[in-house]
Amino acid sequence: MLLYLHGFRSSPQSAKARMLAARLAQLGLGHHWACPQLPVSPREVIAGLRAQHWPQAQDTVVGSSLGGFYARYLAQATGCRAVLLNPSVQPDRSLADRVGLSRGWHDGEPHDFRAEYLDELAELAVPGITQPERYFLIAAKGDEILDWRDMVAAFPGARSHILEGGDHAISDFMPLVDDVLAFAGLYPP
Repeated sequence: MLLYLHGFRSSPQSAKARMLAARLAQLGLGHHWACPQLPVSPREVIAGLRAQHWPQAQDTVVGSSLGGFYARYLAQATGCRAVLLNPSVQPDRSLADRVGLSRGWHDGEPHDFRAEYLDELAELAVPGITQPERYFLIAAKGDEILDWRDMVAAFPGARSHILEGGDHAISDFMPLVDDVLAFAGLYPP
């Protein structure tokens, strides 16, 4: 199973999620794909995933931005692999100025990020990773929202691909899709 967790205010319609889903379908592996719409509450995100029994130890979680924070938590809790795409390392701090009502990027739906969600994020913080070989970090030096150096520091010893430029969305993600699938054990099929 390849479980994709989108970022803050994003959705399963994110470009990276669509690229991964399309490549898996092209390889005849679409049945290995899951990309749920995540609720706003961090506690509800984890509870909902665990209720679905996602992920299992043999699975790989791909997390983008805030989804990367959740992926790190889940990998530590379950022993699964994690691919982290410009992951948020301390979202309880980096999202403090985002408290309030906004709109989702893809659907324009209301997105009510409450102050208590910062506490929920702090409760999910992982002080450090174990078994760094289970992690694959993809970070862009050109990320305009998060600092790539914080990402690298949070994943010592992990496999890393540092993009010299790029942006927070990792707009140049397509050449990395097969690397992600190979790390997950899904490519070559």
